[in-house]
Amino acid sequence: MPRLTDSPTVVTLGAIGAVFALQQVVGLLVPQTLVFGMSHPFSQPWTLVTSVYAHGGPSHLLSNAIALAVLGFLLERETTSLRYHTFFLLTGMFAGLAEVYAARLLGPIVPWMVSQVNVLGASGAIFAFLGYLLASNRLTETVVGGISLSPRAQLAIGGICAAAITIATANPGVALIAHFTGLLLGILAGRAHLLRPGSVLGEPAPTEP
Repeated sequence: MPRLTDSPTVVTLGAIGAVFALQQVVGLLVPQTLVFGMSHPFSQPWTLVTSVYAHGGPSHLLSNAIALAVLGFLLERETTSLRYHTFFLLTGMFAGLAEVYAARLLGPIVPWMVSQVNVLGASGAIFAFLGYLLASNRLTETVVGGISLSPRAQLAIGGICAAAITIATANPGVALIAHFTGLLLGILAGRAHLLRPGSVLGEPAPTEP
């Protein structure tokens, strides 16, 4: 009988829950965002990792946990634990970095943006999961599989799709750039089936006992 710890989704849910509990303890001494959140100028490099698993409050944690459970259990069926965790962490990190640097570049010139943000949450990685599942499923393969497109065209279409979904799911106060970046990374990875065992990462496909 499979153990709960065999599921990378269960492990990830446990990790974000544990980090949130740690946030509450640390928050008694110093502001949580100083220890867990990602912000410029990255004087605390560990926040590249902790920001992906930390959350801003119970409602933020709950909404991301539900989304992760729905998407994660679907995604883990077609990949390995190592690829799952690596994809979750890297897409979450890049999504957070995109949010921070977009604020730095656009904040001074766009009236409704701020130039300094502190990023917390797994939503960038969760949107990457969504993008991967949308781009790698059989229906998508059937519809677009026979269409020959250049890499630039595929990137442009992926960007348009990611922007449309990001706008459609936008809410006040959310990290739109992080969501867009995660979704686009997921779409590109899904078209390449990057999480499929035995693909470009060089990990051998699992064998049945």
